[in-house]
Amino acid sequence: MKFRKPLESLIKEAESVGEGSLKRTLSSYHLVALGIGAIIGAGLFSITGGAAANNAGPAITISFIIAAVGCAFAGLCYAEFASMIPVAGSAYTYSYATMGEFVAWVIGWDLVLEYAVGAATVSISWSRYLTKFLDYYNIHLPASMTMSPFDTATLADGTVVSGMINLPAVFIIVLMSLVLIKGTKESAWVNGIIVALKVAVVLVFIALGWAFIRTENYQPYVPANTGTFGHFGFSGIVRAAAIVFFAYIGFDAVSTAAQEAKNPKRDMPIGILVSLVICTLLYILFAHVMTGVVNFSAFKGQDGIAPVAVAIDHMGPVGADGTITPAYPWLNKAIIIAILAGYASVILVMLLGQSRVFFSMSKDGLLPKVFSEVNSKFRTPAKSNLLFMLFVSLFAAFVPARVVGEMTSIGTLFAFILVCIGIIVMRKKMPDAPRSFKTPLVPLIPLLGVGTCLFMMVFLPLDTWIRLIVWMMIGFTVYLCYGMKNSALSDNKSETLFTSNKTISLIGVALSVLLIVVAIIHHITAETPDTAIYYFSLIFAAVNIVFYLYRAFSFRPAPKAIEQEM
Repeated sequence: MKFRKPLESLIKEAESVGEGSLKRTLSSYHLVALGIGAIIGAGLFSITGGAAANNAGPAITISFIIAAVGCAFAGLCYAEFASMIPVAGSAYTYSYATMGEFVAWVIGWDLVLEYAVGAATVSISWSRYLTKFLDYYNIHLPASMTMSPFDTATLADGTVVSGMINLPAVFIIVLMSLVLIKGTKESAWVNGIIVALKVAVVLVFIALGWAFIRTENYQPYVPANTGTFGHFGFSGIVRAAAIVFFAYIGFDAVSTAAQEAKNPKRDMPIGILVSLVICTLLYILFAHVMTGVVNFSAFKGQDGIAPVAVAIDHMGPVGADGTITPAYPWLNKAIIIAILAGYASVILVMLLGQSRVFFSMSKDGLLPKVFSEVNSKFRTPAKSNLLFMLFVSLFAAFVPARVVGEMTSIGTLFAFILVCIGIIVMRKKMPDAPRSFKTPLVPLIPLLGVGTCLFMMVFLPLDTWIRLIVWMMIGFTVYLCYGMKNSALSDNKSETLFTSNKTISLIGVALSVLLIVVAIIHHITAETPDTAIYYFSLIFAAVNIVFYLYRAFSFRPAPKAIEQEM
């Protein structure tokens, strides 16, 4: 539970790759460009519309600022970790070396919500943009085949159709998974083109849309709260900040390049903060134009998944009968093609990142070997890719975009909180470890990071908290039943296993009680019937309390059998 990976071995591992060390070639300019390319992605083009329509209105611009502040604090903490632990990996690797195995497990399990569920979110938006694009050519996919069973759409004749399965979303997940299995590697040139397309979409949208802003769409700028927490007003702005936090995912890519920076002490904070400032300005302008050319209420329902397409359709003169004639009928087609290409790349990277995290966890013995088995022909973790193809496809096919988007945001915010706490812990436990970059004003900056991220998490819907707690409880069970015993760093002693088992089981009991409390509060305050999630939460918590108490007081884990060499 408390075993840590030796920092020295990680550094030696990193230096043994290739020529023996990473070449320092990146300037602050390169890091800023890397950050912009990583940050601008699917979140901006997918969930911004829904957050404006349901939570913040035109004040979505303020939400982007709040989210950026949380990212800045967490980014500085990431930079210190990356300068200390020069290993290609993630927060999972950082925490394993500094805070121990159990915290590393929690972060690694939580990262599924950032990568796998994030890929599902992007695929759902990809499906909606594809549907919009095909509509221009009078190719109309059945509405029931492009939505989850929990979504509805109103057809042109007024008929309301319920969804069955989101087949286009499943298609893109399967396609990108097969690409990963085969091992096709995107060249730097192709990646550069995709990044340029994403930035160009934002700039063109802002430049052309500015002329069609109608000031009446900003009235009121901060819609009055409806009487429900999180629906407009101040609480709606902060809830929207937690939701659009998804749009900033990827900034930590800058911190992972610390060992390749020419002057990391100076260039790392510049790369992180300047790229965040530039992207925040672009996001504010984007949201300002989006909610200016069309009233934020137009992004409700399925159209909120493809806000750019909706907004461009409203860029044009208004006729006497109120009909809008798009000024750039060609623009939507061109931009949607660029977005579809960019989305495919984002899904590919997210699925790749997920497989790498589980690959590392499997190599450390915390997950079954199937996640680290490499296909002899393609030299990729093909079985792991297939399993995640199935898992992510199920989310993409049957879960609404709002749910998967909020799960991604809360999972990422939680991971950032643990990273910020990790800096404080590391400064106490490893004060003399070499660092090419130090987070300034410790513990103030990490505490501000924890506070800002937790502040946004609190404003997310309670059903999102229920899903996070359930997911983490499942993770606890997997660790108790498999990871703890099979860990490569375990001393395999009965006393150690028993102590760890009891501690984690009691934490699981506390988490189960928390689930019951959150479920009851949600049931009391829910606007719509929540019978299914309410009773599921109570039954799930009760079963787990019994399981955890049994593990804590009646079960004594046996050491794993040591294989004898023949």
